[in-house]
Amino acid sequence: MRHNGMTGLLTSLALFAALPATAQTPPADVTPPAPSTPPPPASPTPGGGLWQRANLLGEMGGLRPALDRYGLSLGISEISEVLGNVTGGVRRGADYDGLTTMSLRLDTAKAFGWPGGSAYVSALQIHGRSLSSDTLDTLQTASGIESERATRLWELWFDQAFLGGRLDVKFGQQAIDQEFMLSQYSALFVNTVMGWPMLPSADLYAGGPAYPLSSLGVRLQVKAGDTVTLRGGVFDDNPPGGPFDDDSQLRRREAAGAAFNLNTGALWIGEVQYAAHQSPAAACASLACGLPGTYKLGFWYDSGSFPDQRFGSDGLSLANPAGSGNPLMHHGNFSFYAMADQMVWRQPQGARAVGVFVRAMAAPADRNLIDASLDAGVTVTAPLPGRDGDTFGIGYGWAHVSPRAAGLDSDTARFGGSPYPVRGAEQFVELTYQFQAAPWWMVQPDLQYVLNPGGGIADPNRPGHRVASELVLGLRTAITF
Repeated sequence: MRHNGMTGLLTSLALFAALPATAQTPPADVTPPAPSTPPPPASPTPGGGLWQRANLLGEMGGLRPALDRYGLSLGISEISEVLGNVTGGVRRGADYDGLTTMSLRLDTAKAFGWPGGSAYVSALQIHGRSLSSDTLDTLQTASGIESERATRLWELWFDQAFLGGRLDVKFGQQAIDQEFMLSQYSALFVNTVMGWPMLPSADLYAGGPAYPLSSLGVRLQVKAGDTVTLRGGVFDDNPPGGPFDDDSQLRRREAAGAAFNLNTGALWIGEVQYAAHQSPAAACASLACGLPGTYKLGFWYDSGSFPDQRFGSDGLSLANPAGSGNPLMHHGNFSFYAMADQMVWRQPQGARAVGVFVRAMAAPADRNLIDASLDAGVTVTAPLPGRDGDTFGIGYGWAHVSPRAAGLDSDTARFGGSPYPVRGAEQFVELTYQFQAAPWWMVQPDLQYVLNPGGGIADPNRPGHRVASELVLGLRTAITF
């Protein structure tokens, strides 16, 4: 898809800017420029030359300073990438895909003298093709920006802080991957599950209210001291509406991002965060104050109905020709997760640092395709001399197909009378390097190797064989306008 939606997006955001709004600037980890896109390096030279400025377009002929006088800030970014499958998979080939993100934020303190408030709107223009669906057939898709082509509203919310920022309430159309299950270090990587994990991607309706979807909801945040933050919310669980596994609903009803479904169930999510040793690096040159780390425990519960992965409503296997074929429905679904981001080494005088992350999740096997997932990795900031803005990373992802779904595979082989692969687990390893060419421009070569794609699904081109392991090579670029 070409960038033919840009004019419409600019018009829509300009109209929103003209509306009265009331609300506060959210925490720093809320609403990054785009999924899996790192922010530009801190403190670029204000009003500097082309290679020093924070944004490619600078002050945009005075537009940005004019908006700022009214408490408005405009964000425009573009991610473009080419990914190719060079071995394994269902076929070889390469695809281009891209994402344009536009946002407008209103600071009510600056605009109206109303402290602690912020209003926010964002829109997406998704273009290109998906390598994962075209050539890979993986569970853990190769890129976090792959999706159906669309020009759509993404988020539209109001946020208000109280008690000096200790209490914070946000309501409206929200994508929960912007605040929940976030990992500081995993955002470096290109693979989808390094942003929004595999388990909710597979087990929630349409993958949950996460990029490129969002849902109506309310989020409450409480800072219970300098190190502990409590965050919870309730959201519509089914952004596009429709049956659990009917993707046509996503294309038909959610194309513009305005299908405000309220008919399936509620998604409740809660998280407690402990942040240790968060002093700026400059104040900790001697390492006396310790290395920063963030640890989170969380859960989600969905009150909707979920189909059994093996048995029908009549108690027979869904693979049994004598059965009804209608799955047994379970009321409710849930998951627990734990995650950690920890710096393990920092150069006493310099920018170089090493960080590690891990995120693990589990869910009941009877109603979920994926009953456990894990992602982990190591990142190195300033890996080369003179390249303080660059980052190198090695990541790993694991997704386990539930025993109930694997049991259906066994039933399919038994009733079909022919060999049929029983799925197990899919794994991948990713190597990536972010080259910060300018504060507004990032270039990122990427390599991913996928083991047992789809958990071990049959290769449609080679009867009796599984899809072979895949090597994916790619190049991503991100520009902040």
